[in-house]
Amino acid sequence: MIVLNDQASQELRDVVIQVLSELGTSREAQYYLRRFSRTDTQRFAVIKVGGAVLGQKLELLASSLALLRRLGLVPIILHGAGPQLDKALADAGVTSDKPGGMRVTTPEVMKVLRPVVYRANRDLVQALQAEGVRAQGIQHGVFECDFMDQERLGMVGDVRDVDLEAVRDVIDSGALPVIACLGESDTGQVMNINADVAVRELILAVRPYKIIFLTDTGGLLDEGGKVIGAINLRNDYERLRNQPWVHSGMLVKLEQIQQMLEKLSENASVSITSVENLVTELFTHRGAGTLIRVGETIIESEEVQPSDHAGLRNLLEQSFGRSLREDYFEDLDVQFLLRSESYGAAAIVLKGVDGLPYLDKFSVTPEAQGAGLGAAVWSALIKRCPQLYWRSRTDNPLTKWYFHQADASFASEKWVAFARGIKDFRQLERCLDDSFAREGCWLPDENTRKQDEPLA
Repeated sequence: MIVLNDQASQELRDVVIQVLSELGTSREAQYYLRRFSRTDTQRFAVIKVGGAVLGQKLELLASSLALLRRLGLVPIILHGAGPQLDKALADAGVTSDKPGGMRVTTPEVMKVLRPVVYRANRDLVQALQAEGVRAQGIQHGVFECDFMDQERLGMVGDVRDVDLEAVRDVIDSGALPVIACLGESDTGQVMNINADVAVRELILAVRPYKIIFLTDTGGLLDEGGKVIGAINLRNDYERLRNQPWVHSGMLVKLEQIQQMLEKLSENASVSITSVENLVTELFTHRGAGTLIRVGETIIESEEVQPSDHAGLRNLLEQSFGRSLREDYFEDLDVQFLLRSESYGAAAIVLKGVDGLPYLDKFSVTPEAQGAGLGAAVWSALIKRCPQLYWRSRTDNPLTKWYFHQADASFASEKWVAFARGIKDFRQLERCLDDSFAREGCWLPDENTRKQDEPLA
């Protein structure tokens, strides 16, 4: 367990909190710093670094990891070297196919592969040391392997066991472990391991509090090249893996994450993000990039049932820090309701102008937000409603986020009205007017909302 008492660490915490107050809330930063500081040192986080990140943003990566170390946090780092190997093989005139996203590793490929992986490992260790952080590369001895399919793939390893002794020794020495994706057979044959396979097995052995994949894309991309904010495997996995644009490396990554999360606790999740957003991902509820979890089922209903009232009332009042009118649910002209099974997140959508959906309430508890339920409900909402409008108080912490979700907005002193997917200008005007004209739903004797709540 790490306990930060010295003045330098406290000053750094204060700086981090100040910076994060611009991204989310200082309350969020303090919440996660407390949680992380109380976590078993060896189980704080596994961070998988893509080869493209090593090649393009090594200094920024080292700086971000150094920040975590100075906060008393010790991530276990595992890296790939795919783009570097592609270039080295091309320069050497060696061909290498990737059926199903797995690189065929012939003896000729392995001859090129090993020095490339060793160099990538040394580069990251040296970059961390240049930031004043002790780090140690672990190139062998972690992954015990069998051949995955020797006839088809050659020297590609299927991890049979993970030996954490070297990792623990490095952490106990006060250094950051930097692990390469190489394994060995019982006879000492070095094998190439797909990075997503290696990180799956490492995570199942460590069972860390946080699981983060750093990529150059900053998340998994949809067919339009935009980052998918959240993937709820229970609802989205089969649909995604059958999409023509989900193939090769992306398909392997999705399959390995699904297999891994099935074996972890129901609260486990994987964050795929960029180096630039690593701090946001770790220290704010809303995070950044793609959050993948097994997830709760997102339930859609055409009306708010009496059986929903207690769960929704508790969610709304906890989220907004105010008390609902007793007759709130009686007055709703509901178009549909989206909610998680636990009532940790919900979207109440009413019938609006010209039959368009009006988002009356979007609420998430802090715990559910951190677990990705808010992103899952929002993703389901956007799929359900290509056209949507809503409003948010000007002092709502989520209002900044809403600007990124909307195509149009208009602010008054008290409210900001938002819309997306509504192209007709006159119709848009009617929607904005309707947003501002709607009556409130809170009891009048409570005029202030809780501050620092990342909720709408």
